Amino acid sequence: MIEKIAMGLWAFSAVGLIVLVLLHSPKGDGLAGIGGQAQLFTSTKSAETTLNRATWTLTVLFMALTVALSAGWLRSI
Repeated sequence: MIEKIAMGLWAFSAVGLIVLVLLHSPKGDGLAGIGGQAQLFTSTKSAETTLNRATWTLTVLFMALTVALSAGWLRSI
């Protein structure tokens, strides 16, 4: 029972990670990086900070569940 719940959370975190990574704004400078003007208009917004925190949270959850499920630690519970 616990293993099935963990698999559901694992699948949710995998899909959530895909969505959150696609929502991130691109960090590449492209050709603007050549002239040295790349950081002129960049600023960190609260939305980007929240998106980063949610992405890291789902990453840790995904990795922990991947290790727990692959090791079989949840089968005996």
